[in-house]
Amino acid sequence: MTTDQAILFALFVAVFGLFAWGRVRYDIVALGALLVGVVLGVVPADRAFSGFGHPATVIVAMVLIASAGLTRSGAVGMVTRHLTDTERGVPAHIAVLGGFGAILSGFINNIAALALLMPVDLQSARKAKRAAGRTLMPLAFATILGGMVTMIGTPPNIIVASIRQRELGESFAMFDFTPVGLGVALAGLAYVTLIGWRLIPERDSATDYAEELSDYVAELEVPEDSKRAGDRLGSLDEAAEDADVAILTLIRGGKRRRGPSRNAVLQAGDVLLIEGTPAALEEFRGETGLAFPESTSGDKARVPTGEGQVLLEAVAREDSRVTGRTAQAIGLAWRQQTILMGISRRGRTIHDRARRTTIEPGDILLLLAPEDTADHVVDWLGCLPLAGRAHPITDHKKAPLAMVLFAAAIVAAATGFVAMPVALGMLVVGFVLTRILPTKELYSYVDWPVIVLLGSMIPLGLALDSTGGTQIIASGLTTLTTGLPAWVSLAVLMVVTMTLSDILNNNATTIIAAPVGIRVAEQLGVNPDAFLMAVAVAASCAFLTPIGHQNNTVIMGPGGYRFADYWRMGLPLEAIVVAVAVPLILLVWPL
Repeated sequence: MTTDQAILFALFVAVFGLFAWGRVRYDIVALGALLVGVVLGVVPADRAFSGFGHPATVIVAMVLIASAGLTRSGAVGMVTRHLTDTERGVPAHIAVLGGFGAILSGFINNIAALALLMPVDLQSARKAKRAAGRTLMPLAFATILGGMVTMIGTPPNIIVASIRQRELGESFAMFDFTPVGLGVALAGLAYVTLIGWRLIPERDSATDYAEELSDYVAELEVPEDSKRAGDRLGSLDEAAEDADVAILTLIRGGKRRRGPSRNAVLQAGDVLLIEGTPAALEEFRGETGLAFPESTSGDKARVPTGEGQVLLEAVAREDSRVTGRTAQAIGLAWRQQTILMGISRRGRTIHDRARRTTIEPGDILLLLAPEDTADHVVDWLGCLPLAGRAHPITDHKKAPLAMVLFAAAIVAAATGFVAMPVALGMLVVGFVLTRILPTKELYSYVDWPVIVLLGSMIPLGLALDSTGGTQIIASGLTTLTTGLPAWVSLAVLMVVTMTLSDILNNNATTIIAAPVGIRVAEQLGVNPDAFLMAVAVAASCAFLTPIGHQNNTVIMGPGGYRFADYWRMGLPLEAIVVAVAVPLILLVWPL
């Protein structure tokens, strides 16, 4: 072993140890290791930051932005609103929601897919009066499985494709991962639907985040061009039940009708008082085509509602500007272009028009404010913002356009018209030009710690490969399986990669394991594509711990899970993945 190889192995051992320790954030660990490698001379200084311009890094960043565009346009929400049915049993619920999550994560980042569907699952659990932990882990695992089906579904696939481009001269295509990934995903979905969820202990202490959110009474207006005009009020009941909101009453001409008036015929300009959480109100608005009312304060100002606005929650203090007064009295609408949508007072909702209600200390206010001045509005009011309780307003009219642009980008990449990074870059530019995504927020959707991790680990991985370090690891694996068929080496590589991915970041694992797979194939004289596919599948399948994949971490609190719950359900799943993937790889990518 040369000095450079020894230094690089020591660096990787230190990196993996720090990753597993978890006290220092993984991007800082990776960047620090890269800089140490440069100082010690094992990473060329002129190539130190080449990883940040690597196609894999660019694609991951673009996928995250594209996912945000599909979310903000309402394209995903338009579909998810119709997925829940409290009358379904647990297996049917997991099959429907998990199946959709798997499909979704094949085309958008699997973390984004889970983030979109987790509130739907929590709301469904609350309605069905069951512990959220029964279905949340199966949903998370389903989104991980679905990401394996396409090149852009999960970062390990992107990294494997880019390493094949570097090593073998040609990248994998968009759907080269589909035959193996789809087979593994279907087997995994069958397991989590029929068996896996039964292995999770049911605990009454599972946190239901949906119940922690405050309910508000807010106003929604029938706009001039609404298709709902002429319908009876009762026609909105099904949408209200699906979104978990309550229609309290109808206001026409400034006068409240007594009772809910279910037989009243809706007219343009009618205002409905609706009770629900902010997310539920936004879901109901999107489903029905109603609008947040434009506020008037005399003739001084009108507050336009829709694109570029956000629903946020803030707590009134004793010395807040609005305490002891009404929103109308302080001129909230014409001074700050902000509407007070609702008030939650000591756990009970205010059944009155919010703008005319006197605010008391401790009231939680639901505000509809411009995104770019939202923080200033809260400061001006002298209130305390509730962290993580901002809800961007979706422009549902742009959902079809967003889906068309996304489909065009995927077709362009899949047919080879342009490279995947270029296609995704054009998609992002299209989202900006059509104002599906605001320019000022564009880079906020990128998970920068992941980008720093990739940008730092790629040069280290290249250095390990160029110095012969991956060759040493490959030789060890082939020695371990000497005299056995080549498929045994492939299975061993999968198990080792999967184990590393359970305790380390799956991106870092892929960067190391993919070159090792190529070297093993070269020593055995077999098709390297089979080993690359094995690495792609194994690196994605981290089901044994809450730290193996970000989806596993996200669900731990809401599902009320303990560390051991993951391996209870995840260990059989990983065994199924290996048992299904190895024969499929041998069939689709013969040795």
